[in-house]
Amino acid sequence: MNVLVTGAAGFIGSHVCQRLLERGESVTGLDNLNDYYDVSLKEARLDWLRPYADFRFVKTDLADRQGMEELFGKGQFDKVVNLAAQAGVRYSIVNPHSYVESNILGFLNILEGCRHNGVVHLVYASSSSVYGANETMPFSVHDNVDHPLSLYAASKKANELMAHTYSHLYAIPTTGLRFFTVYGPWGRPDMALFLFTDAIINNRPIKVFNYGNHRRDFTYIDDIVEGVIRTLDHNAEGNPEWSGLQPDPGSSRAPWKVYNIGNSKPVNLMDYIGALERQLGRTAEKEFLPMQPGDVPDTYADVEQLIQDVHYKPETTVEEGVSRFVAWYRDYYGVR
Repeated sequence: MNVLVTGAAGFIGSHVCQRLLERGESVTGLDNLNDYYDVSLKEARLDWLRPYADFRFVKTDLADRQGMEELFGKGQFDKVVNLAAQAGVRYSIVNPHSYVESNILGFLNILEGCRHNGVVHLVYASSSSVYGANETMPFSVHDNVDHPLSLYAASKKANELMAHTYSHLYAIPTTGLRFFTVYGPWGRPDMALFLFTDAIINNRPIKVFNYGNHRRDFTYIDDIVEGVIRTLDHNAEGNPEWSGLQPDPGSSRAPWKVYNIGNSKPVNLMDYIGALERQLGRTAEKEFLPMQPGDVPDTYADVEQLIQDVHYKPETTVEEGVSRFVAWYRDYYGVR
């Protein structure tokens, strides 16, 4: 296949590119290399991919309509994996415009590119944050998700709605993946595991929000990538039993699907920190703080639909995943 992967210099995007290249696909990786976090880390991820003969990198912004039209027109892509987005729940509160430009306008350009250039399947990143104020556990794709608690979450829900419209109008198969707290080697510096590791190694206190009472469905990067690849290979199909009288939020008559990709085993934040402390051989100094705006106390993924359709369930334990991240961090930054 000839595959376009957006966000190729990002955490998940670089891993997806690598897996596709390893199995012999031709991959065009797109990224705008913005400075939301350390650009040198993004460049290092690209350096990991550049030795592959079938990898081509394009520096473009999703919101650049002309640039995206030219890319799709020349690319002749069979499938698209859209992992580019302005990430971060808390950042969306202080810089909302960047989310509309990247996550809404940029996603529209992706949809239009797929529509006009014969793309046979679009897989795109959604987020567990779309569940918002929902308190039913575990979170199911069949739950209503109409009460987001941050603009980031709202932008991801908007992506799902926009994709459905294009699937309905133009019969483009689209699949949205609701990722649950992804972590692992090459991770983002603004995420908890990276922040905690950096602070503990440098003898700084870690900030523990909601006084440590969070539970998160921490999902290791390899499990996320396996879910992306399997859904990419399984083109979305319509549900012939879907009814507008009793609409199922997780399916449609159109070729549109959404899946949760999570470990389906929520872990208390303090246990997560404990796993990191054991790997580092140090005890963290902890600063306990209230829950931040836009955050939720718990996440817990129901992955039955993923198992049913693509025969996969994430399995990596937190102990194993944290161990692999710490090994990568020590090697990348040259610390012991």
